[in-house]
Amino acid sequence: MRSHLLNDLTAEHYRRSVTEGVERVAAKLATTNRPFTGVTVDALAPRIDAIDLDRPLGDAGLALDELEDVYLRDAVYFHHPRYLAHLNCPVVIPAVLGEAVLSAVNSSLDTWDQSAGGTLIERRLIDWTAERIGLGTAADGVFTSGGTQSNLQALLLAREEAKPGRAGWEEAVSLAKLRVFASEVSHFSVKKSAKLLGLGQESVVSVPVDHDKRLQTVALAHELERCRRDGLVPMAVVATAGTTDFGSIDPLPEIAELCAQYGTWLHVDAAYGCGLLASLKYRDRLAGIERADSVTVDYHKSFFQPVSSSAVLVRDGSTLRHATYHAEYLNPRRMVQERIPNQVDKSLQTTRRFDALKLWMTLRVMGADGIGELFDEVCDLAEESWRHLAADPRFDVVVRPSLSTLVFRYIPAAVSDPAEIDRANLHARKALFASGDAVVAGTKVGGRHYLKFTLLNPETQASDIAAVLDLIAGHAEQYLGESLDRAS
Repeated sequence: MRSHLLNDLTAEHYRRSVTEGVERVAAKLATTNRPFTGVTVDALAPRIDAIDLDRPLGDAGLALDELEDVYLRDAVYFHHPRYLAHLNCPVVIPAVLGEAVLSAVNSSLDTWDQSAGGTLIERRLIDWTAERIGLGTAADGVFTSGGTQSNLQALLLAREEAKPGRAGWEEAVSLAKLRVFASEVSHFSVKKSAKLLGLGQESVVSVPVDHDKRLQTVALAHELERCRRDGLVPMAVVATAGTTDFGSIDPLPEIAELCAQYGTWLHVDAAYGCGLLASLKYRDRLAGIERADSVTVDYHKSFFQPVSSSAVLVRDGSTLRHATYHAEYLNPRRMVQERIPNQVDKSLQTTRRFDALKLWMTLRVMGADGIGELFDEVCDLAEESWRHLAADPRFDVVVRPSLSTLVFRYIPAAVSDPAEIDRANLHARKALFASGDAVVAGTKVGGRHYLKFTLLNPETQASDIAAVLDLIAGHAEQYLGESLDRAS
């Protein structure tokens, strides 16, 4: 069994095995002509359940043959131009190269003596991102597993900075007075984080949005004033730069002004909109982000990185102390005096992958402008597609895109019942997924079912959008025709 360990004796075995795996994936990418096969759970689950994990195949080639049957053939392929559903991007080759390197070396980014140069590379990328945001020279941060973890850590820091410290108060009473403000279309992780932080469901105040799905600052001002009037503590405002459903960007400058007025921590969830940090055309849409106390970025959404590659940034690096714990075996306090950089001092995680290497390789090969050009392309496509949808009488489109998301639904000319229209759109999405011809997402707007394009693939063309819209209309019309037949 030692022959399977990666070391100096097995380097050639490693080269052959990984090369064979890369060749299988490359062949699959070259021949995949639709984003999904349409396989069902009932069809795929028995094949996986039938595999006896206690009886190894003993050969990488045989294992890859089996993997073709249970995974590669039926995987959902984000690189295909008609994958239009969620915030999943096609990935750039330099990042995949970085993934191969980091997986083989297997550094752990918690302490210097487990990562050395990896620690410094991650720190340099944090500084680079903070500079792009404009957070100032005292800024700091750390890579995370994704936006949910970044939002959790940001709100942890905000909680610790805002907790009332009056003598004699019980902790539970203090926490009960804290409030977090976020728009009604903010990410669910805000409420989830509040629950994990012991704040309770009532701690998150949902602020209405305007027609463009942006947080209403007048409503926020009212809620902040009511909070102070009621003797509560406005712990944080979470502004979103790229909502999951609409790609909308909250009015960051106005929100920053209110946070300054009320002494409230401003967190900007830019998990999606962070691509604008590299944009050559649309960077101004993030104006005001430089005033944030903390920022979430997901490079694996709009920097075309493999999952996971994310970070949380803070204006004042000293606030990261709220996540610091010292263990004698890992990062004893003496290391601080010795100026030994340990990333675990900043992170909610201990063992942590060197995910920063993927972004490093991307910047060193493509440069930030290269990333920005790709993101600008999908934003341009979203604008062009919005004009197409707005002019098409078959569809109702919700808002003009700020990034690369379009929310719309099919409106049949001969049907006026909203519930029946809901069912037609739900059917169209399911039928499209089952066919494998395209993958689109769905959401609710005003209690009604809508469809969603999240455009993150620069290879997607206007002709793909037009074709998928025709497929959606066809599936919806087929459902409505069959529904009328059943009713007659």
